[in-house]
Amino acid sequence: MCTLVLLHRPGADWPLLLAANRDEMLARPWLKPARHWPAQPDVVGGLDTLAGGTWLALNGAGMVVGVLNRTGSLGPAAGKRSRGELPLLALRHSNAAEAAAAIAALDGAAWRSFNLVIADTEAAFFVRGLGEGAIEMAALPPGLSMVTNTEPNDLAHPRIARHLPRFVVAAPPSPPDWGAWPRLLGDADGPWSATLNVPDTNGFGTASSALIGVAPGRVSFLFAAGAPDLAPFEAV
Repeated sequence: MCTLVLLHRPGADWPLLLAANRDEMLARPWLKPARHWPAQPDVVGGLDTLAGGTWLALNGAGMVVGVLNRTGSLGPAAGKRSRGELPLLALRHSNAAEAAAAIAALDGAAWRSFNLVIADTEAAFFVRGLGEGAIEMAALPPGLSMVTNTEPNDLAHPRIARHLPRFVVAAPPSPPDWGAWPRLLGDADGPWSATLNVPDTNGFGTASSALIGVAPGRVSFLFAAGAPDLAPFEAV
């Protein structure tokens, strides 16, 4: 149950700010964000070495894409393609609107259910696949959106209900100063269903964390190679 927080403010000094925690089986191998894909040399993201895809990456055009599992769909399934290829497919495009439309045109039955967030400095989209039928896309409004394994800003979800107000009231960061956001990502308090930074639970927990800011001609990408209350955020 990963978490992605997007602050989208077209026209602001930093129009696109993103914070994300990756929750995964902790034994699943991965590599830190880098240019891992020779066929897409402008893409920087973390590499899932098991399936070859990524959970979060950006390209040279300043577009950021993150993929999250939906409820009850952790891990691979026979006959389904890896959801980690979806960000790479999206990042073949030069803007968020084009990328979202391209993903929505794919066969939704090819992957287990997923949530995909696609954003650049001009627009942001939520793309949902349910494991069957058509893939759906919708524009995300300006402001703050929080996504886990259900719908954006779903206040029926304990994690969103607890943490969305905290990000809303936190002073908007201005990279390289990320303000309170690293501390919020590292919050391991509360019941398991509402915890943003998930402690190791039967080998599952928060495996890494990222902060990405995009502005015209500028990118800030910080990565914590572990739980964000323990691992330092370092520049990619």
